[in-house]
Amino acid sequence: MLKKRIIVCLDVKDGRTTKGVKFLNNVDIGDPVEMAEEYYKQGVDELVFYDIIASANGRGPILDLISRVASKVFIPFCVGGGIGTIDDIRSTILAGAEKISLNSKAVQNPDLIRQGARIFGNQCIVLGMDAKKDESMPSGYRVFINGGRVATELDALDWAIKAVELGAGEIVLNSMDADGTREGYELTLTKMISDAVSVPVVASGGGGTVSHIKDVLSPTGGRADAALIASMVHSGDYTVGSIKSELAKSGVPVRLC
Repeated sequence: MLKKRIIVCLDVKDGRTTKGVKFLNNVDIGDPVEMAEEYYKQGVDELVFYDIIASANGRGPILDLISRVASKVFIPFCVGGGIGTIDDIRSTILAGAEKISLNSKAVQNPDLIRQGARIFGNQCIVLGMDAKKDESMPSGYRVFINGGRVATELDALDWAIKAVELGAGEIVLNSMDADGTREGYELTLTKMISDAVSVPVVASGGGGTVSHIKDVLSPTGGRADAALIASMVHSGDYTVGSIKSELAKSGVPVRLC
């Protein structure tokens, strides 16, 4: 049976790790290089690094910081934020990233997914999606960009399917309604996207307990392939190891340290 992955997310603003609730009221919580190294030591399967203001500010990725993080971790490392060209993708990979998350820039230029997948491989191109409940959309969820600041006319389900057709090899699906709340993942949204696409789906937003993670990874719950966490471990309430140990005891297949 395929192992379920536990992924820690580092949201970065002005070179520092930050955390908010529903994309608001972000506070500084530490140095991303030191935090990445600590989570690597704890046995995290992958790291995701998002520069949450790069696209909104119209600038590219901070390559020096990416390189410093990559030098401390020896696991898959995904980077997103401000990556809008093939040259941006190439330079980010050369700085040490194994995967590139395309979110706002992919909405604005969907062909970037196709080009990126053709040049660097589908496994390298991740669709980052920020979705929020909206009853006016066919699926009930609308896509937002620029760190949740700008609503689009894209339906979440339609966009996920299109992105995979273009070549995205994975989707990190973030529920804006659940983000930072620690009240549980958005199972309806996660299951809908997981059922509709043939690539791995990473559930993001709302993880607060090990039970939440178990639910979103369950074949009868969210059906996600991986769970992205942040507040749970940033707060010190859990370590990656303690989360994995509890999951394993409850029958979830995870890679133990």
